[in-house]
Amino acid sequence: MNHREILNRALQPQRWQLVCKTLLAKMISEFMYEEIITPEIVEKHENHALYQLSLPQGIIYRFEAKHRLFNSYRAIPDSMQRRDSDWLPATNPFQFILDISETIGMSATTTAHFLKEISNTLLADAHIHADKERRKTNLLNLDYAHLEGEMEGHPWITFNKGRIGFNYNDYLAYAPERKQEVSFLWIAVSQDRAKFNAVSSLDYSTLIKQELGDKTLAEFQSLLTLQGVNPEKYYFIPVHEWQWKNNLVSMFSEDIAIGAIIPLDISQDRYLPQQSIRTFLNISHSQKRNVKLPISILNTSVYRGLPGAVLAPYMTEWLKEICDKDAFLRDECRLILIGEVAGVQYFHPYYMNLVGAPYQYREMLACIWRESVFSFTEPEEKPITLASLVHIDNNDKLFISQLVAQSGLSLETWLERLFSVILPPLLHYLYRYGTVFSPHGENVILVLKDNVPHRLAIKDFLDDVNISNHPLPELESFPAAIKQFFPGEPSEKLCQYIWAGLFICHFRYLSDLLETHHHYPESSFWKQVRQAILNYQSRFPEMRSRFDMFDLLTPSFTKLCLNRNRLLTQGYADESTNRPATAAFGKVSNALHEVADIPIS
Repeated sequence: MNHREILNRALQPQRWQLVCKTLLAKMISEFMYEEIITPEIVEKHENHALYQLSLPQGIIYRFEAKHRLFNSYRAIPDSMQRRDSDWLPATNPFQFILDISETIGMSATTTAHFLKEISNTLLADAHIHADKERRKTNLLNLDYAHLEGEMEGHPWITFNKGRIGFNYNDYLAYAPERKQEVSFLWIAVSQDRAKFNAVSSLDYSTLIKQELGDKTLAEFQSLLTLQGVNPEKYYFIPVHEWQWKNNLVSMFSEDIAIGAIIPLDISQDRYLPQQSIRTFLNISHSQKRNVKLPISILNTSVYRGLPGAVLAPYMTEWLKEICDKDAFLRDECRLILIGEVAGVQYFHPYYMNLVGAPYQYREMLACIWRESVFSFTEPEEKPITLASLVHIDNNDKLFISQLVAQSGLSLETWLERLFSVILPPLLHYLYRYGTVFSPHGENVILVLKDNVPHRLAIKDFLDDVNISNHPLPELESFPAAIKQFFPGEPSEKLCQYIWAGLFICHFRYLSDLLETHHHYPESSFWKQVRQAILNYQSRFPEMRSRFDMFDLLTPSFTKLCLNRNRLLTQGYADESTNRPATAAFGKVSNALHEVADIPIS
């Protein structure tokens, strides 16, 4: 099917109106949660309320919404109306942004860029909807790599497929939901301008032989010899085609001209992109390492470059050493840590020496090799991305509903197993070692056995791991080589990795979907989460002081805001030396505290 046919199939009037209405409802819901907008209640009903948002020039929005735990809301799409001169159905997210921009304090520049991200997101949503309608995929039959490609973007961020930098051809070729296999161009980079690092059990020679194979490695070495350079003085690394064409050739042209960078050839292995766009699973050899590469597009919150690739192995070794020495993590949880075992970083000769250079210019050329989850799983185990639990198929059926049905368990029992798999290892690292992962849907892999949660796998250590700033004795072993990059965070910020990363970013949506599709009370869901935490704490009473230090059951906590960050705090300024921090605004009532006295139904 050619590009014109794909576009025409996706951009049909009814489909466009549907994805627009869905996104508008998401905007209203999340903007209310982040207090970007504050509609007033005009009518209260038993399970929902009618809200009204009054704006300048007499514009009014009305909609029904359900108030949920964690100060959240679910706007009902078919109830949304807009009045200018007359009341009409509200389905247009572009108009909504124009209507509210002045009131909430968005600049014209931010509004213009945001409209572009919304447009890109809606274009992707239309293609996803068309593909679901055409393929009618049974997710139970998909392997891990292809299930990743069914995911539809960050559930909290409204501009979750903005991908500024991709054109339409790029979208069709490289977006994860397109499921297009890719191979990588390999280049040789001078060791004088690059650094390699790996875990102690792996050296460069072994890594590169395993990745390329003897035949391809010999061919690459011969290419360098023919150009009159010594192969022993170069590192071989893969680069993404888009990054090569759009950034590397122009930004590193001098390096290519003087032979510090030498393009080689396309490798044989085929890969599929994961949800993050820049991480790729090897589908030619599923147990071979995944590859993480810079693709310098602006998506969700940052440019998707790759900082600190050579730091990743230090964190991997330290986290794995903890797991290997801790009987609870090793033998009971059987936790899988998917290590980032090697990395190469190439240092641009000018930008790396420019004080205050925007961060994206320092992150353009690097590679991280990450272990495959399949090198850890057993034949009867099936890994799935945690994000898939909130996925809805073409028949408006939840994927988790299918898993529960196939398992033979009740929903309540299945959830109990889910929480007993996910929470104990995360809590153990937090309480015992003052260390947190960011366990959002993309970073967590749920390992199933007979369609039942069996054990946990975690990835993305460099970007999404942090440690406490308290002088805990367990942190004395933290690697000195990276200590300056991880000075530590106060207790509440550490707890945010679980509150925001898992509870707000994933469980908040899962609980709402289960109430909507299964009439499973939201309060019962969070009561089960709370009980899983209490069960862990009962198991380790000697850590009572740590439970108080990292109080996950506190009545409220600081609200992190991913949409506010783009609309009002950071905007689209790209001159920052460091990656932008997440905006904080107000407080969230903690559902785990609110349900304390509610019995599990």
